[in-house]
Amino acid sequence: MIQISPSVLACDFSRLGEETALMAAGGADMIHLDVMDGHFVPNISFGMPVIAALRKKSDAFFDVHLMISRPLTYGADFVKAGADRVTFHLEAEDETAAVLDELDRLGVEAGISLKPGTPAEAVFPYLERLKMVLVMTVEPGFGGQSFMADMLPKIRAIREEANRRGLALDIQVDGGIDEKTAPLVAEAGANVLVAGSALFSKPDYKAAVSALRQKAQEAVQA
Repeated sequence: MIQISPSVLACDFSRLGEETALMAAGGADMIHLDVMDGHFVPNISFGMPVIAALRKKSDAFFDVHLMISRPLTYGADFVKAGADRVTFHLEAEDETAAVLDELDRLGVEAGISLKPGTPAEAVFPYLERLKMVLVMTVEPGFGGQSFMADMLPKIRAIREEANRRGLALDIQVDGGIDEKTAPLVAEAGANVLVAGSALFSKPDYKAAVSALRQKAQEAVQA
């Protein structure tokens, strides 16, 4: 089943709580929260206080993507703020197994994200420990980039390896996802789609979420 995770980076930040609530009410499966530290990626977005404030107003599933250099240092703080799933980058400075150990200790779902230049095989040693792998289909750190179709083989390789091991692994894609690219990633094996402007730019959030899900689902069923 295709799941939709709207990225709040594309919303009206002056109405962040309202926008989040409207997306959740419109059928979004989770809310995607991109945390950028200005070091791992050149941009800065928001941190624990914003997520904690949203959590007080929402019971939506918080899909937190840490684009930060030191996820081991801050993981517990994001869980305390309200993260339901914490996805960190394989390319971060902290040792991957240590971050996974900490997330296990905290009792939160764990995901690993791969930059476009990182091969699929790099995440294979950790698949049994993960709820999700996030394949970036743009370079992390900026919204509005064009979808990188050369990431499709990476998605397919991870899905094939997960299937070979009998793992019910979520594969998420983030970057340039809209009604044209959603079928491509779904056919390749992704089942969790992050979308920003493709959803928040539409006047009817419920219709936008439904249309994106339907486009992707049709590709899976074809």
